[in-house]
Amino acid sequence: MLLLGVLGTGAFLSGLELMITAVALPAIVVDLADWTELRPASWIINAYLLVSIVVMPLAGQLTDRYGVRRVFLWSLVVFIGGSVLAGRAGSLGELIAARLVQAIGGGALVPVATAAASHLFDGPARPRALGAVGALTFLGMAAGPFAGSWIMQAIQPGRALDGLGISGGLREALASPWRYVFYLNVPIGLATLALGWAATAGWATPRRAHRLDLAGAAAASVGLAALLLGVTLVGSEPIPELSVDPAVLAPAFGVVAVVGFAIAILIGRRVAEPFIDTRWFRSPSFSSAALVSLLTGYGFATAIIGGAVFVDRVLYGGPDQQRIALGALAAATAAGALVSGFVLRAVGMRITTLVGLAASLVALVRMAAWTPATPIGEVAAWLALFGAGFGLTVTPRSTAAVVALGERSYGIASATVTVARMIGMAIGLAALTAFGSTVIDRLWAQIRATPDAYKAFIPESLRDRAFNDGLVVQALESWASSEAARILVGVFLIAAVVMAIAVLPTLALGRGDPVAVEDPEPAAEAA
Repeated sequence: MLLLGVLGTGAFLSGLELMITAVALPAIVVDLADWTELRPASWIINAYLLVSIVVMPLAGQLTDRYGVRRVFLWSLVVFIGGSVLAGRAGSLGELIAARLVQAIGGGALVPVATAAASHLFDGPARPRALGAVGALTFLGMAAGPFAGSWIMQAIQPGRALDGLGISGGLREALASPWRYVFYLNVPIGLATLALGWAATAGWATPRRAHRLDLAGAAAASVGLAALLLGVTLVGSEPIPELSVDPAVLAPAFGVVAVVGFAIAILIGRRVAEPFIDTRWFRSPSFSSAALVSLLTGYGFATAIIGGAVFVDRVLYGGPDQQRIALGALAAATAAGALVSGFVLRAVGMRITTLVGLAASLVALVRMAAWTPATPIGEVAAWLALFGAGFGLTVTPRSTAAVVALGERSYGIASATVTVARMIGMAIGLAALTAFGSTVIDRLWAQIRATPDAYKAFIPESLRDRAFNDGLVVQALESWASSEAARILVGVFLIAAVVMAIAVLPTLALGRGDPVAVEDPEPAAEAA
């Protein structure tokens, strides 16, 4: 239990990082860029997701080869270093680069913790242990909005730095409140590192001697990056910095993505331990677990981003209301993930997952009916229902995956299911970014098409006033709020359709014999 708690804290940090950054994102964009750079700024999140997705399978393979302890401790070291670099970033490019480093460590923490739980517990206790890891991950997400909101409101070091006479680069690295969103990881990470070093001393897990498929990982990385770039560029207006029209670039990136994944699969057929191993998908249960994770990941990203956008752009809510909405979503997700381990034992994987999908579907359909008059309490309630339903699906798919591949492959099995969820989230985020940027560009073009174009969107009684008049600005904001609410209807309904499709693979969870993944070399003795 002590080991599970320590390793689960790493999963907590990973979840915290995702949501706490989402809260600080508006301030980061204003400080390092502006809202016309929404597409490149989205890579503050997308870059982290991309590298995490690539690192997770490699972390799973490293865990199977070197054991949990070594991979966990080094992952924390890299994560802490990346957090320091992100906090002191002086430009959008520097922050994105630091997030890449941060993701190398953070991306490994969840699969390592999940593999550790699979080794530490067996029988009926294993689903509960996996549910605890999932709950800690989403508990971190639940803490993110509260921690982020508190940091953005309570930490204002500028005056103190001025009083101490601190200026120049050191002041820039310490003055902005959003920087402490990243610095917060440092003390928590160091404490977890010390506890992990002490608590895991002398503990060894079964190991497999094999080489990493770095070529396959590189090809898959190119494919995934191209896919996300292509989705992000969909609907984009011509970009002055690019000589090629985005309408041509988007499908070209799609082709590169297909080629990248195909090369990764072909390389995998020539090596003993591939990055993408088609043998894993011989099991209907494992394939279904990965597909359910992918589809629900898309829905989860839609709920997070769609909920945040609704509160910010439709209700014009501040950090407190964002904290209520996103906190309800993440807290309910954590509770659902924890409860799912117990529910699974009583009713099985398929029924547990179906109940979760049904709850999420109902929530998304109701979210599509939100209007500018919807109170924040109702927003939080439906986001909580979605989160509880999504949380119920976490343990069944993790359990199905690790059982399908067997004990010596717990690391890669756990990583694959988590990777599938992250890919779904990344695609969802890229799609929402593309859609949001396109709509913002279109609405702005309508309002500013001519000097008097804005008058078509405000009451007739205000049309004799200037564009920057306070009442005109208020009227335009009201119009934009209604437009945003109308647009989000389609966003939530598409996510509901995607979640409904997940019902089909759910029916195959727990079916089929375990896949025998043979060791290419004799197993290494545990240290």
